[in-house]
Amino acid sequence: MRRRLLLTGAAATGAVAAWSYHDSVEVRGISNGFAHSAVRLLVPEALSESAPLTRIDYLSKVPSRAEQLRKLADGSERNPFDVLVIGGGATGSGCALDAITRGLRTALIEREDFAAGTSSRSTKLVHGGVRYLEKAVFSFDYGQLKLVFEALHERKRLLENAPHLCNALPIMTPCYRWWEVPYYWLGLKAYDLVAGTQGLTMSRYNSPKESHRQFPTLAQTRSEDGSSLKGTIVYYDGQFDDSRLCIALACTAAVAGAAVTNHTEATKLLKDESGMIIGAEVKDTLSGKRIQVYAKQVINATGPFTDSLRQMSDPSKPSIIMPSAGVHVTLPDYYSPEHLGMIVPKTKDGRVVFMLPWLDATIAGTTDSSSEITMQPQPTEKEIQFILDAIAEYLTVRRSDVMSAWSGIRPLATDPDAKDTASASRDHVVSMDTDGMITIAGGKWTTYRRMAEDAIDLACLNGRIPQGLACQTSHLPLVGATGYDTALFTEVAQNYTVPHRPGAIDTRVAKHLAASYGDRAEDITRIAEQRKLGRRLVRGHPVLEAEVVYAVHNEYCETPEDFIARRSRLAFLDQRACQEALPRVVELMAEEKGWWYWKRQRELKRARAFLKTFTSDAAAPGQKSGAHQEGTDLVSSHNKGGGA
Repeated sequence: MRRRLLLTGAAATGAVAAWSYHDSVEVRGISNGFAHSAVRLLVPEALSESAPLTRIDYLSKVPSRAEQLRKLADGSERNPFDVLVIGGGATGSGCALDAITRGLRTALIEREDFAAGTSSRSTKLVHGGVRYLEKAVFSFDYGQLKLVFEALHERKRLLENAPHLCNALPIMTPCYRWWEVPYYWLGLKAYDLVAGTQGLTMSRYNSPKESHRQFPTLAQTRSEDGSSLKGTIVYYDGQFDDSRLCIALACTAAVAGAAVTNHTEATKLLKDESGMIIGAEVKDTLSGKRIQVYAKQVINATGPFTDSLRQMSDPSKPSIIMPSAGVHVTLPDYYSPEHLGMIVPKTKDGRVVFMLPWLDATIAGTTDSSSEITMQPQPTEKEIQFILDAIAEYLTVRRSDVMSAWSGIRPLATDPDAKDTASASRDHVVSMDTDGMITIAGGKWTTYRRMAEDAIDLACLNGRIPQGLACQTSHLPLVGATGYDTALFTEVAQNYTVPHRPGAIDTRVAKHLAASYGDRAEDITRIAEQRKLGRRLVRGHPVLEAEVVYAVHNEYCETPEDFIARRSRLAFLDQRACQEALPRVVELMAEEKGWWYWKRQRELKRARAFLKTFTSDAAAPGQKSGAHQEGTDLVSSHNKGGGA
């Protein structure tokens, strides 16, 4: 396997000091708890030859959680961290990686698991924002256009920095009226033009015949009005595995030297005599142990819980987050071609719905509605049916085919006077409160790296931490990427000896391992061979028993939920299959962690309760809601369009 040592910093590039304006985002100061007065940041592109050098040894093992907890406890009042990031989602993990690669002493804490919230519940698109471009044109909105430029740049960076977890995906826009063909063709050509060198592949028009060949299940006549298919416009965006990308970010930060811990909760903010935040009291939720962690700069990257942390410091602070629920459903793979998605550009109420191939299944979504903030949101039957009704105009869909359904809460940064979530900004806001805590909120997965850069830039400019390097993450590969190429799965297949039966490894399993772990796939096959753990966890899915053991020792997998939802994606892909695999997952984790009988039972019970959130909140009359019941649909059976 091909991994390497990567050097970042001035000594690696031979750069000299230079300064430039960074004005891609408004960075706001906060007075009386609310953002105001946008400013431009003057950011050093690089420092002198004597600047610290960051070494990332991609061959090294990720430090254990016990080691990380000891390192976290070293953040004392006399020897504080430079940066303490609270929140281990996409933005928080990105902040930790950005800070540590600038030579800053960095810690990250996450109350639940990395990507446990919004960051594992996205539409799985690394998109440049084609919808924002439409708004920019018709509303003459430069802010929306700025979002498109930024997102297209970051899309390219993400696909290059984590190629094993990201890929380009063609997406088809069906046209059933003649005017839709030139309208969408021109719009998507404008998208190509704006992308420029950051583009993936040029958009194109497909005739009805070619469209049917590429997407056989697409309706030739729309059921709503009987109009016939006039053709489709195909454009390209990126797709990724969101939670595994977040795990890769956290693990890369850990390998680079950051103290990174999950299941550690900030229960209290520490302040000095002047009222400035200087750290947090932290509780290890697995052991109950509490420690005080001091830092020169605390960053709030808690997503939907942003206001909770801000109000922990000062209960009078007004809310700046408007939560929006986005629901998705998972359908069998035959609902979409293997490498082609579809977008419904405008539903009856003006929303956009995607139907995309993902990990040998099809996901469809999303909704956009106001929501309460909770750690385990659950979709409603109404939201699930809205998605199915939207795609039923274009192909036959059955309610009983829904294999899983999930809800995620988008933390939209908005003025408290905004009337609805659709009008809230998808841009991000970086702010500093009067207590010195920096808050980074809003944005989207695609721009996580730029959001982190803006947050650490502000931290470096406020005088509380040493002037580190400028941002180093633009071309920084993540764990698993340095030795990856698209043919890696063949190397995995050729070098792996199946321990429990004669013959070669299944190609689907080899592709799964290469795409999930990159150049670390060999570590999983080694465990499978040496410990005879090469069997699949459940029939129909390529996840191996060895992956559980690997995740425990190399990816901070501490609970069964961590594995079934975020190390693997079984909970999101197939709730029934996940129910079947769960006892074996608990058994394997228990062997590695030394859990006794009653501990195993508690873990299994809690994980089963967690899995219930991957179905609707109501079952049809006369039906049981448990998907693991034989012969029972996931939730209520509703057949709108006949057989699939």
